[in-house]
Amino acid sequence: MQFHLKLPSRFGSLPLWIALAVFAALAFTVQDSAQKMITYDAPGAGTGALQGTEAPGINPAGAITGFYWDDLSVAHGFVRDPWGKVTTFDAPGAGSKTVPGFYAAAVGMGGQGTYSIAINLAGAVAGTYIDKDNVMHGFLRNPDGRFTAIDVPGAGSGYGQGTEADNINSTGTIAGNYVDVSNVWHSFVRDPDGRITNFNIRGAGTGAGQGTIVEWAQCLNDVGMITGNYVDASGVNHGYVRAADGSVTKFDVQGAGTGVGQGTWSWSINREGAVTAEYVDADNVSHGYVRAIDGKINKFDVLGAGTGAGQGTIGENINSAGVIAGDYIDAVGAAHGLVRDPWGNITKFDVQSAGTSSGQGTIPFTNNSSGTITGAYIDKDNVLHGFVRWAQPGLNW
Repeated sequence: MQFHLKLPSRFGSLPLWIALAVFAALAFTVQDSAQKMITYDAPGAGTGALQGTEAPGINPAGAITGFYWDDLSVAHGFVRDPWGKVTTFDAPGAGSKTVPGFYAAAVGMGGQGTYSIAINLAGAVAGTYIDKDNVMHGFLRNPDGRFTAIDVPGAGSGYGQGTEADNINSTGTIAGNYVDVSNVWHSFVRDPDGRITNFNIRGAGTGAGQGTIVEWAQCLNDVGMITGNYVDASGVNHGYVRAADGSVTKFDVQGAGTGVGQGTWSWSINREGAVTAEYVDADNVSHGYVRAIDGKINKFDVLGAGTGAGQGTIGENINSAGVIAGDYIDAVGAAHGLVRDPWGNITKFDVQSAGTSSGQGTIPFTNNSSGTITGAYIDKDNVLHGFVRWAQPGLNW
């Protein structure tokens, strides 16, 4: 998973970003006319290639959480308040060594340390730390800075195994994953009292790298619905929605490929139960989609998205208004931001300092209920930086 997620995997480490243009509807596209951007770097962020700042989580008030890699590629967490003040932190027990290749499926680079992923309205943060033995542990950081470690029974204790906490809602419920001793993925929900419920989607594979996955930051809504994907025994991905009562609906987008690393992903669910993400077709091209609570699926591609393997269109997050923040990978492999409104109109944007070569560009992660977007951009030197894109005044997208 998360190890299948976000920014780095689509830039070369995993063949996960693909889908079918022949079935996808081209939405009306416009170019962003005003930047409305703030860019920033967390204090202590490294300035070497594949170092810097990444910010996946935003709450309704505009507070952001994320992590940065220092000049040794060790990770540290941070919270950026709505006025721009950044507080950095390390989870107790987090390791402090560079481990090349570890966590690579999640973030594309190495390093022990603290990975802060999601933040709720109260300012509580969920994330993962990697200890000195390269084992993952989930954590809850309360608004007052107190930490609670989260280790799910059944999680392995070997290299690259353990527990990760990836989502937190307004009630303090947390959703995440754990990797067992056989390197199989399983998911869990932790209620505010600390009780943990494990779950697996029927049809998920039981081999190494297979199983059930909850993705980052916005895959748990305030009414307890969870979305994610599962990898079957053939290495194909499928989407699911899990209701608060534990009932599960599985789905595949028509046109999704059926080969290893292909299929349907689900990156985000809003309060109404709509989800967005991408599906990867038989040619390993990505296409965006939105699935309504009634199961109706609308597919979309952005004009300018590449049509080669590892290129295409991705819906990253959907807010309560039905507005999608995402990105598209062009024909040279550079990423660009997009906003899709509920009527299918698409606005494209780029951070001014973003690089334009393969593996560089602008990558939105999450948009909140006000339409503010948090994300990262990769500059011409392959260094990561955080950005905030504010919504148009008077609009909620």
